Amino acid sequence: MKYSRIIAGTMTWGKWGKQHSTKDMISLMNHCIDHRITTFDHADIYGDYTTEEDFGKALKESSVKREDIQLISKCGIQFHVKERSNRVKHYDYSTAYIISSVERSLKKLQTDHLDLLLLHRPSPLMNPSEIAEAVDKLKQDGKIRQFGVSNFTPAQIQLIEKEIQVEANQVEFSLSANEVMSNGTLDDCVAFDRLAMSWSPLGSYFREESQANTRIKKVLADFTEKYNATEDQLLLAWILKHPSKIHPVVGTATPKRLKMAMDAVSIDMDIQDWFILLEANEGHEVA
Repeated sequence: MKYSRIIAGTMTWGKWGKQHSTKDMISLMNHCIDHRITTFDHADIYGDYTTEEDFGKALKESSVKREDIQLISKCGIQFHVKERSNRVKHYDYSTAYIISSVERSLKKLQTDHLDLLLLHRPSPLMNPSEIAEAVDKLKQDGKIRQFGVSNFTPAQIQLIEKEIQVEANQVEFSLSANEVMSNGTLDDCVAFDRLAMSWSPLGSYFREESQANTRIKKVLADFTEKYNATEDQLLLAWILKHPSKIHPVVGTATPKRLKMAMDAVSIDMDIQDWFILLEANEGHEVA
C-alpha cells in the first residue's frame, strides 16, 4: 500500500480547529490531491467524534474518487463526552469494540474500507488475542486493508505481534521531540519494515519559547537562505532525513502550508547540517 509522503492530518479540519464547512473541506481535499497529498489521517475521537462524519459528507459530495486516496483512522480511546455514556476516559480494545468502532468510522466516512486502521494508544488491559480476532475479521470482510498502532513502544508492538502483524506505527517525532530515535521505536520500524509516521512533526518550535528553540532559530536563520526554504520546511526536512522513511502527518488546515509541506520532500539536507540542528536542540554535541 502506497501512502503519500506527506499525510494530511484532519484533526483541526472540523470542530477542534477551523470548523470548515463541507464546501471548504472539499476545496481542501482537492488542494491536497493537486499537490500529491493523497493520504488523510483521522481518528474516531477527532472533533468529539464529529470530524469523520464532516469529512465523509465532503468526500461524498466531491468528485474525488475513493481509489485515488488513502484513509487512515484510529480507534480505542473512549472519551467522557455527552456523545457517549462513558463515566471516565479509558481505552477499549475488546474484539467487539474494535469492530463496532471501525464500522462506525466507515459509516461516517461514507466508505467501504479503511486503508489503514491504527490502535490509537496502548492500553494496560489490551489482549493480543482479542485484537487479532477483530483485525482478522475486519480484513476478511474487506473493511480494513492494513493494521498498525499509534504511540506504541517496540515492546508493546512485540506483545501485539504475539498474535498478529503490526504494519505501521504513528508516533510523536520532531527535532524537539526526538526520543523515538534513541529508544528503539524508529529502529523497530526500520528493522521490521513498518510504515513510520510522525504526528506533530514541527514539534514545539512555533508553539513555545525555550533556550533550545532560540538556538534552533539562530541556525535556521542561516539555513533558510542556504536551502531557499522556510523554517517549517527545514524542520520537516530534518525528520524526512531519517532512514525510517518517516511520513509526517501535517496538522495544518491551511492550503498554502500544506503545499509548502509537500515541497519539503525535495529538500536533501546535508548530513552535517542535520547534526548542527540536533546539536542546537540538545545544547551539546553528540557523544
